[in-house]
Amino acid sequence: MATADREALSDLTAMAERAQKALEQRPRLSIRIRLTLGAVAWVVLTVGLAVASIVTISTIRDKLEFTVAVDRYTFEIQQARRFEKNYFLYRTNLPDALENVQLAENILESEEEHIRSVIGDTELDRMIDHLVRYHSLLVRLQELDAQAAPPASPEYEVIETGLRENGAEMVAVAEDLVNRERRSVDSMLRISQRIPVGFVVVLLLLLAYLVIFIARQILAPLRRMKRTAERVADGDFTPITPVRKFHDEFSQLSVAMNRMMIQLAHRHDLLVQAHKLKAVGTLTAGVAHELNNPINNIMLTAASLQEDYGDLDEEDRMDMVNDLVGESERAQKIVRNLLDFARESNIETDAIEPLHLVEETLQLATNQIKLAKVKVRGEIDENLPIVHGDFQQLTQVLLNIVLNALDAMPGGGELTISLSAARGGDFVAISFSDTGTGIPDHLLGSIFDPFFTTKSGTKGTGLGLSVSLGIIQQHGGDIHVQSEPGEGTTFTVLLPTAKVPAAIPDVREEEEEEEIPI
Repeated sequence: MATADREALSDLTAMAERAQKALEQRPRLSIRIRLTLGAVAWVVLTVGLAVASIVTISTIRDKLEFTVAVDRYTFEIQQARRFEKNYFLYRTNLPDALENVQLAENILESEEEHIRSVIGDTELDRMIDHLVRYHSLLVRLQELDAQAAPPASPEYEVIETGLRENGAEMVAVAEDLVNRERRSVDSMLRISQRIPVGFVVVLLLLLAYLVIFIARQILAPLRRMKRTAERVADGDFTPITPVRKFHDEFSQLSVAMNRMMIQLAHRHDLLVQAHKLKAVGTLTAGVAHELNNPINNIMLTAASLQEDYGDLDEEDRMDMVNDLVGESERAQKIVRNLLDFARESNIETDAIEPLHLVEETLQLATNQIKLAKVKVRGEIDENLPIVHGDFQQLTQVLLNIVLNALDAMPGGGELTISLSAARGGDFVAISFSDTGTGIPDHLLGSIFDPFFTTKSGTKGTGLGLSVSLGIIQQHGGDIHVQSEPGEGTTFTVLLPTAKVPAAIPDVREEEEEEEIPI
């Protein structure tokens, strides 16, 4: 792994550790706890409303029973007063008045507890006191009547006045109590009518809160997780950082995803290096074959120079030395190309000429192209824009596509490389069209999957195209493929022009704009 790769992975690991620590240090307030508290509050509210309704209905029933009892009591008192008036007018019905008073006393006695619970001890004692005085006055009047006392006597007048005052006050008190309780019943009925309306209002408010809670606390973090998964697929392993003050299930998910991204970043670097070593191995086979020619020439020329040195003139000796130097430089150039590709170097984003990128790739694959007996043809547009990226990584991608094309043409064929502007000049398209065996339609959607390969035996690892796609997507580009079985395959690499790839910062900016808490 290159020094820059190790430093980037170390920085990413340190950033992830800080994010993990910040996520885990938040006070815990899980969604489960909040939902439980909401459910408890709802149960308490429902039970409270049910209890309030039961109490209200029970109170209304007691008050209605009270009004019925007091109405009966009032009726008996009014009957007694009517008989009382008849007595003073016609000296009749006094026993009837006493009978009605006794009935009134029976009503108060039988309904005492019930009446007391509604109006209290004071009002009940007041009613009983009036009734007792009224009854005692009637009894005294009955005694006077039995003694045949003259009607004009002063005692008659005192009793008559007392009966009228007590009777009027008893009726007034009873009617006042009944009217007051009826008003109370009406008020409670109105309140009981409002209780369902209030319950519906509270229910709607709770539903609105539930909708907002689900949208902000569940759906919004899920959307952020979806975008995080998308940027991970694009090769951005920047850890998720907390933006809320508490720790919940999504915080735990963020911790797990951060751990996953660190592992993915580490394994991605390992895959890139493994694929690079595979490509180096492929190149080495061709280099070994190619080196045989200059080495054989060097050995033959050196042996001839050694044997015939004394018989050669100065000019022939110099020609042979020049041959040795030329063949040595040829071998050195072949080895240098291999080392340049295999050497670990810092990742740098530079302006790159697309044509130069293709030429360097073909230079590396020259030996394999010759061995495969493949003819290379180019179709290049003029005035191509410059692309930006890491030259070595892009060379690795193009070399992998070229080597795959050669493998697809075991009996030789033609490889057409075309360079053109695409998508309004924002991209450069580098297409590789071979005349090989092609890829079946049912396999076409899987060729970029890790460890998927169409090569038989142990020829392929299935990592080349997957790693290549990851590299191109990190550069802000893409790879498209078209294939017809038996006719050939075209791989098109799209590279952005005139701007540094910004896929990762764009995702971060999008997250910062929405401020979705996790």
